[in-house]
Parts: sequence; structure tokens; C-alpha cells
Amino acid sequence: MTRDLSHPLGPSTQVYPGDPDVTLSPHATHEADGYRVTRLSLGTHSGTHVDAPSHTEPDGRTIDSFPVETFAFDARLVDCTDCGPRDPIERSALPETDADLLVLRTGWADRWGTDAYLDHPYLAREAAAWCADRGHHVAVDALSVDPTPGSGSDEEPTGVPAHHELLGAERLILENLTNLAGLPQRFRLRAYPLPVADGDGAPVRAVAETDG
Repeated sequence: MTRDLSHPLGPSTQVYPGDPDVTLSPHATHEADGYRVTRLSLGTHSGTHVDAPSHTEPDGRTIDSFPVETFAFDARLVDCTDCGPRDPIERSALPETDADLLVLRTGWADRWGTDAYLDHPYLAREAAAWCADRGHHVAVDALSVDPTPGSGSDEEPTGVPAHHELLGAERLILENLTNLAGLPQRFRLRAYPLPVADGDGAPVRAVAETDG
């Protein structure tokens, strides 16, 4: 069975603060041209997307440098729904597994499109380093694996330490997943990015494949 884990792309797509909005506008219409073409404008990290190392690492690999089979993952779902707003996901929450992708389910996808979506849990730097050391890519149903600016708190980390730990080790990051509830603990996740030339990331159509 398959399940779509992607948010639709459109004018209502919530983006990271400061990123370009997603816009769609008619370029050609049935009435004027006899066919329809829509002009799409968006950032490389719009909607459900994958971060390439070059997103945060000056010498990091670009999204088009990875073989397409890289984006077919053996995934392990990790229940992080006990985390509250802006709580860190610590190393102790992560299981030992031979899966190549850890999918962190925080439940924050239910807040998509609201201000509360910005207050998601985040991956602690030490937990990100543990993932990187063990060869795990990381996915999350939230805006970022690091805290998103907006709360004004002096207590949460600054910068993007989890991104640096993962992307610096050439581990990929998938963000803004949805529809994770009810998935089995182990499943296959396919998240093929647009082949953006020299891209620092790209939107994906993330799909879970399960046996039943």
C-alpha cells in the first residue's frame, strides 16, 4: 500500500520565515491560447522537501549530485509526540536500528498553516551527531530539524546545529512531512526531488510504501 506524505504546493503553503512564498499565476489559458500553462514560483525548500548538504555547508554536495536511488529509503518511524513546543528531541529518544532514515513524528503536521507550526520540537545537536555517525538520514513532520525563529526565547540554541551535524556528514534532511499517523514502525519511503541544477534542496513527493 502507498500513502502520500506530502503537503500540496500552492499559495497557502506555509514557508520558513523569510523564504519565498509559493505563487501560481496563469501564463497561458484555454480562452486566450487554447491550452493552459501555469507559472510556478517557489523556493527550493518549499513544502515537503529535502535539504542537500550545500544548504548549510559551503563545500557541500548539491541535490543533483546524488544518485536517484539515494532517495528510496528504508525508514524507521520514531514516536516523538510526547515532545511539547520547542522541546529538544534528545539522543535517548532515538532507537538503535539498521534503517537508513529516521522519521521523527512530532505531530506538528496537525498545526500546518498556523503560527503554532513555528513552535515545533527540534533535534538536539548531540542527537543529530549520533544520527550522522551511524549513517542515518533524518526526516521530520515539522518546518525544520532546528528551532525556527519566532519565540524570542534566549534559552533555545541559535543557528542550525542539527543541520550542520547531518548535512556536514552528507546525511540528507527531509522536512514538512505529513500523514505519518498510523504508519508501521518500519516502512519504505520514496522522496524523489526535482533535479534542480546545483540545487541546495528541492521539493519532493514523499510516499510511504507498506506491506498492508
